[in-house]
Amino acid sequence: MRTTFLTGSLVVALTILAQSANAYTPDNGKAVVKKPKPIKAELSAGIRLNTDGWSVFVDKGYVRSTETKLRDQFHDIRLFQVEFSEHKDPKEIKRSINDQTPSGGTQKTKPFVFGKINNFYTLKLGYGFRKMIAGKPEPGTVSIHWVLAGGLALGMEKPYYVDGYVPQDNFGTLVPATFKYTDSTKEAFLTEGYIRGGAGFSKGLSEIQFVPGIHLKSALHFDFAASRRTAMAVETGVNFEYYSKNIQLMANQEDKPYFAGLFASFQFGRRK
Repeated sequence: MRTTFLTGSLVVALTILAQSANAYTPDNGKAVVKKPKPIKAELSAGIRLNTDGWSVFVDKGYVRSTETKLRDQFHDIRLFQVEFSEHKDPKEIKRSINDQTPSGGTQKTKPFVFGKINNFYTLKLGYGFRKMIAGKPEPGTVSIHWVLAGGLALGMEKPYYVDGYVPQDNFGTLVPATFKYTDSTKEAFLTEGYIRGGAGFSKGLSEIQFVPGIHLKSALHFDFAASRRTAMAVETGVNFEYYSKNIQLMANQEDKPYFAGLFASFQFGRRK
């Protein structure tokens, strides 16, 4: 019984020593409070509504602050961005036509945009910064940040095709055809009665022309994440793009090499 008592006492003593070793540092004997690791990076994605179209994007941010408190507040961020957009003319309106069927009935054709000459898409690579200018970025609060970013843009101009009829000879004979806007088809292309519907997205993909350019944006970023490890924000600002040639979207509209407009976006992600 004496041996059992001594063994039990030794176990208790070793346990107390182990706990003491974990709770105190060997240098000054002060208790160590285990703190969460500072945040170093953020990965987020979202959707952006522009005054002339839409975008989807991915942001990768790296904390530039050296102080742990500023790291957790995401006070100063180095930002890398990838964005894919489509630009549209304000005059674009989709239409549908009730076409005649062989049995004498009617059916709706594929919607089309009358007068549209090209689809224009953009892949943008950007670099910039995001700095906190107001608020306290704590869970349940809102902080406001300023974003400035810019970089390279690669425009993709795709011809827009429609299904309809084109004159075959001087007698005005019409034949069914799938066609785009050219000097020889512009009369039929710009006559509503000759168009039956859109030809579909895939038509014209092999004819895409690439147009290099640059872009710049400035925005206010409103961060309202519920925890320090999540990213959730709304962003609103202005965007400008300039390309190496004039971009033609619609017939009878002025062609220009630039796009400028406002945007609002929503994004979410994780921090680590």
